[in-house]
Amino acid sequence: MRKSVVSAAEQEINALMALHPKGFDLSLGRITRLLKRLGNPQDRLPPVIHIAGTNGKGSTGAFCRAILEAHGLTAHVHTSPHLVNWHERYRLGAKGGGRLVSDETFAEAVRRVAEANQGEMITVFEILTAVMFLLFSEHPADVAIVEVGLGGRFDATNVIARPAVALIMSISLDHQAYLGDRVELIAAEKAGIIKAGVPVVIGAQPDESARDVIIASAERLRCPVSVYGQDYFANEENGRLAYQDDEELIDLPLPRLAGRHQQSNAAAAIRALKSAGFELDEAAIARGLVDVSWPGRLERLPRGLITEAAMDGMEVWIDGGHNPGAGRAIAEAMANLEERDSRPLFLIAGMINTKDPVGYFEAFTGMARHVFTVPVPDSEAGLDPEFLADTADEAGLTAESAADVEAAMIAVTRNWNRLEPAPRVLICGSLYLLGDVLRRNGTPPI
Repeated sequence: MRKSVVSAAEQEINALMALHPKGFDLSLGRITRLLKRLGNPQDRLPPVIHIAGTNGKGSTGAFCRAILEAHGLTAHVHTSPHLVNWHERYRLGAKGGGRLVSDETFAEAVRRVAEANQGEMITVFEILTAVMFLLFSEHPADVAIVEVGLGGRFDATNVIARPAVALIMSISLDHQAYLGDRVELIAAEKAGIIKAGVPVVIGAQPDESARDVIIASAERLRCPVSVYGQDYFANEENGRLAYQDDEELIDLPLPRLAGRHQQSNAAAAIRALKSAGFELDEAAIARGLVDVSWPGRLERLPRGLITEAAMDGMEVWIDGGHNPGAGRAIAEAMANLEERDSRPLFLIAGMINTKDPVGYFEAFTGMARHVFTVPVPDSEAGLDPEFLADTADEAGLTAESAADVEAAMIAVTRNWNRLEPAPRVLICGSLYLLGDVLRRNGTPPI
């Protein structure tokens, strides 16, 4: 179900998008100029947890927030992109749990930032980053969790002079046109958020060369460094999560977020909070891992219009991972589900043209029964479904295009052998696609 009313904040943003270029233009001159006119709000934030990486940024930020709130602290959270509404990018800390920024407060902040920019050349992402700094500086909280938009070194968020910790999550090939075509080059860009003497926490890295680049950057700037698999660990033992670092061994429940990769993400969050100087209580950490929420990342599609129309017994999952690294993590999670509850797996996928669809689909070879490719709504960069089906074929899967998600789900029922258990469906690829699914399902993030 599509929104019939455009919010005040969205009207302001649409007006800006008509004036300024879309996408990214990586440099810090424009955002620095704008923030100076606003009184440098980035210098008036609570302690900042600054998070970069190709995969896992949002999930790890969600773990940080959940653990902090379980300790009774308040946390602002900045993420991008959003799924359904622009407001999702700004969660303002509040006792008893944060809340998405109100439309009135958001619209006013956008107007103030646009006025301060005085019509000069700038990207909309830079304006929205300045909005984040303004909102977070004017509303009290104990912590600000700030996710990098793209890269790190020249990302608009990288004007924070001294964060409490720099957290760099899994790095793989993505956005090569902006960041480089080798993982070492991408790692160097991500490591650009490291500041002299500031603690650095490195999440699980599938590529050792990426890890080595980050370590070298941190050592050059004389930063204390914590490396996953070397200085801190997490592994599943008897249905529990064992977290260990050089200080303690903690027995915890498994994270609420599905997938083995979320275990190392949770560990990175714990280590980052400790490195930032927070005293953590074991019981509160456990509550955080159980209470954590991160919409659109390997979750069962909430009950709504789309799920109610699905065939009886069908499992419908959604995930916004869209690069080869994310594909491998999601495929592993689907394999774990298959071990516990065997069902035929079907993919419904839509992607944009900045991604590597063959690399993504290859992770599901021998696992997915069939792929249905669909258009990506509200995106000029969406790949043609016929072309996307060809890339799935190239990756070793069988695939065909469908008009939309609903048509693809009907097609799943036609391809399902009724002698088997009801199918498991993964709607995946672009976050634009997932946002449209959540909107049509009537279950936007809150």
